[in-house]
Amino acid sequence: MPTLRLRDREFRPGEFAVMAVVNRTPDSFYDRGRTFGFDAALAAVDAAVQAGADIVDIGGVKAGPGDDVDAAEEIRRVADLVAAVRRAHPDLVISVDTWRAEVGEVVAQSGADLLNDTWGGPDPGLAEVAAKYGIGLVCAHAGGVTPRTRPHRIAYDDVVADVVSHTVALAERAVRAGVREDAILIDPAHDFGKNTWHSLEISRRLTELVGTGWPVLVAVSNKDFVGEALGGLPVEERHAGTIATLAVSAWQGARVFRVHDAASARAALATVERLRRQP
Repeated sequence: MPTLRLRDREFRPGEFAVMAVVNRTPDSFYDRGRTFGFDAALAAVDAAVQAGADIVDIGGVKAGPGDDVDAAEEIRRVADLVAAVRRAHPDLVISVDTWRAEVGEVVAQSGADLLNDTWGGPDPGLAEVAAKYGIGLVCAHAGGVTPRTRPHRIAYDDVVADVVSHTVALAERAVRAGVREDAILIDPAHDFGKNTWHSLEISRRLTELVGTGWPVLVAVSNKDFVGEALGGLPVEERHAGTIATLAVSAWQGARVFRVHDAASARAALATVERLRRQP
């Protein structure tokens, strides 16, 4: 299992990294725009770092359907925040959640260390941007769907096999484009182009992704599949299910965990580390 290197940080095999979510969006499914304001977003970054986050993932576009956000507006929302976070936290690993190469170019210049392409590679130019600036890339699986859409009755012969094939192909393409091999992660992207059964199956069989040798990122925090698995719980009641899924993922070998509550994730992952430690 390789060492993951982002900015000046090294995450060695067996170490877990907490990635805190900070969304500069007015319509986030989780915080409903609480961190849309610039000062609120910057304060949320400060709080996440204080809570133990190793990485902060900044997003400017809601994942699900909603108002159109073009590249210029996405840049307006995230670029200045990235620059401000870099000034405030020189050693923090900054990630930006985007699928657009033109956004990636601007945020890389502003100080981003990782481009988190949750939509599975619709813009091949994003890998070229990561290579150009020597920064990292998340290669995810969204079933080939158009960004910000929810396909009806999506199906796979074997969802885990599809995830493995697609993410590994994207990672290998990124290496060919010049992205550093030790700065690439793969992400099954729970709920992106998937129903609840698919997301649960991925969580049960996460060792198959870990077995590829690429560091695995999981982003399960408060997602729909967690709520549906617990009988249809609303977002504000999914915390316990989130922590349980994080722990199961960590036990199977996931390395990076994208979460809304960095402190709880840090405590849960510390417990898993302790449980795995040999006497």
